[in-house]
Amino acid sequence: MSATNVDGIAGWAINLMETLGAPGAGVAIALENLFPPLPSEVILPLAGFTASKGNMTLFDAVLWTTLGSVIGALALYGIGAMLGRDRVVAIAAKLPLISVSDIEKTEAWFARHGRKTVFFGRMIPIFRSLISIPAGVERMPITVFTLLTTLGSLIWNTAFVMAGYLLGENWSLVEDYAGVLSKAVLGVVVLAVVVFVVIRLRDRRTGRHHAGR
Repeated sequence: MSATNVDGIAGWAINLMETLGAPGAGVAIALENLFPPLPSEVILPLAGFTASKGNMTLFDAVLWTTLGSVIGALALYGIGAMLGRDRVVAIAAKLPLISVSDIEKTEAWFARHGRKTVFFGRMIPIFRSLISIPAGVERMPITVFTLLTTLGSLIWNTAFVMAGYLLGENWSLVEDYAGVLSKAVLGVVVLAVVVFVVIRLRDRRTGRHHAGR
């Protein structure tokens, strides 16, 4: 398979791998972490398929994609750390329907479940990128963050790279099934946002009603 035969993100990823080899797969996954619309569900099976064609070893495909995941996550962690709590709170205070108490609740939740969230979050589409920022804001020990990110990414990446390796020319089947999961997760996120907005608007109306008495 060549990039000239495939369009879009898949073609771009294949071109990177053909040009750089296994490190190209790592670069693609690092960018996927920074720009969640780039789907690892496409890039990882492609890396496995490329390995099955002999253009890289299976070990290198898993190694470099996992390294790319960690580098991308650390970049987002750094952004969260640079912003810091005060800036996040200041930004949140200017946003509609967001209050400082929401940030404080999030902080408390992350303090209780942060490690599990970072580990399991690496295996959840979209969420795996976003979780790195609050980890940085909360200054989770970077060694712990790196270890959990590496382990979670290794499991996710190995599963998808192996699927692409075993499916060969039918690697796109992985994307089809993973797309269902991604849409389900996105649906849950959208539902959560809608519920949050409804509750916040209701609370504000109730507060104005009591204030008017």
